[in-house]
Amino acid sequence: MHTYVLRRLLALLPTMLIASIIVFVIVRMVPGDVVDLMLSQNDAGSNKLTREQLLQTLGLDQPLWRQYGVWISRLLFHADLGDSLWQGDSVVSMIAERLPVTFELGLLAILIALTVAIPIGVYSAVKQDTAGDYATRSFSLLMLAVPSFWIGTMVTVFPSIWWGWSPEIHFTPFSEDPWANLQQMLIPAVILGLSLSAITMRMTRTMMLEVLRQDYIRTARAKGLSEMLILVRHAVRNALIPVITLIGSQAPVLIGGAVILEQIFVLPGMGLLLLDAVNQRDYPVVTGVFFVVGISVMLINLVVDLSYGLIDPKVRQR
Repeated sequence: MHTYVLRRLLALLPTMLIASIIVFVIVRMVPGDVVDLMLSQNDAGSNKLTREQLLQTLGLDQPLWRQYGVWISRLLFHADLGDSLWQGDSVVSMIAERLPVTFELGLLAILIALTVAIPIGVYSAVKQDTAGDYATRSFSLLMLAVPSFWIGTMVTVFPSIWWGWSPEIHFTPFSEDPWANLQQMLIPAVILGLSLSAITMRMTRTMMLEVLRQDYIRTARAKGLSEMLILVRHAVRNALIPVITLIGSQAPVLIGGAVILEQIFVLPGMGLLLLDAVNQRDYPVVTGVFFVVGISVMLINLVVDLSYGLIDPKVRQR
């Protein structure tokens, strides 16, 4: 098991390198130029510099390969993602300030998705072709069809029109007031969690139906074991492995949904930071955010792979 973990960690290194190159190049291919934006702001400081001087000051006059060499060397030897072109703040400190908000939203969304999807998926499989099964399947199709950003927009618009209520826009950190923080995070987490639960629910139902047809389930019933014990001890554990794989593959979707919902509910997370940086063409910030998101997705998939051993003992023996 330790060899497997080490092998997977080493395999992440070339993936991270390739991802960093792709992100670094694509970000700079976005239409628009940060220097033109700065000069168009009529800022007194920038008006004192010509375009060429400003390019040199920001380090953008160098070839792209040299800019990448400077960036990757700072990352590898100093754990430094550069500085914001606009604020001059460290990108690492900016991300460290925003990351807990996005992490909390994603964690709550996953917990809500699993709490909803797994029990309903198991129920739908056990009650196959009943009214309850049709109702749960219709619910999952509805959640698949309706985008989370539309639900978030409707939640903020209609209550304010009908009842004069709108979500709190002043963010309260968890460390200051846990209850106020959870109240503010609950609505976007539920919206994101329900969106994620739809496909997880359908996968759980499909795998449960397949497992319930296996010979060892019939053997367990022949031994006189209770239906609940058969479901918990034999059926659910074997059906969850593909479901966990699916959850890991949904990590980019989860992060993408968090970006949009953070904008709608004015949550100071990575999504809001990314959108502001894209609008300003703040290359170091955009590159840093995408790089951290990419690393997060890789680590989530690694955790998913390692969690197989906790569910299926046969995996631990390999």
